[in-house]
Amino acid sequence: MNPVTEKITAIGLIPVVVIDDAGQAVKAARALDAGGVPVMEITLRTPAGLDAIGKVAQECPDILLGGGTVLTLENCKAAIEQGASFIVSPGFDPRIVEYCLSRNIAVFPGCVTPTEITTALNAGLSELKFFPANVYGGVKAIQALSGPFQNVRFIPTGGVDLSNLSEYIIPQVAAVGGGWLCERKALLAGNYEAITETCRKSVECVRNQRRINR
Repeated sequence: MNPVTEKITAIGLIPVVVIDDAGQAVKAARALDAGGVPVMEITLRTPAGLDAIGKVAQECPDILLGGGTVLTLENCKAAIEQGASFIVSPGFDPRIVEYCLSRNIAVFPGCVTPTEITTALNAGLSELKFFPANVYGGVKAIQALSGPFQNVRFIPTGGVDLSNLSEYIIPQVAAVGGGWLCERKALLAGNYEAITETCRKSVECVRNQRRINR
């Protein structure tokens, strides 16, 4: 397993962060870290995304930093050049996967069907994004897919928040991703304390549920 993947699995959470102002990225990263979640997937959904990755990479070296919503190989390369140590994409793009694996960069493509999962396995992956989780069957779907694909662990994203997080803390899940950990409205309001508090509650939820599952 890639060392980055090991760290993400140990944390159990991946904040999906949409940055509108790159100047807020470092404060957001520190707020996440203060809440016990030293990992950050900055999406490329906004023009500020790449610049935000660069700022966090420079000023917060202890943050495990990823580029999210990576739809093209060009964006993949740009995110890595800015300092991303892992790449997340909503679907499986063989060019992105091949590029990342050739450079030992952790990559989590979205795979929700048996065909997509088989393709990812054949490419050498075993940790896969499951998106949007709430649309494609959530926990029940993940458990069903884990029957034939016992060596795969999923990263469900979409429709998960504090109200149902505990349901997703199962052996078949490597980590849970979502925007609830760093809400866009909290960022826009500069409410970093709320981000930290949400992270603390989420970390506690993950730890408690993992104890129960032992």
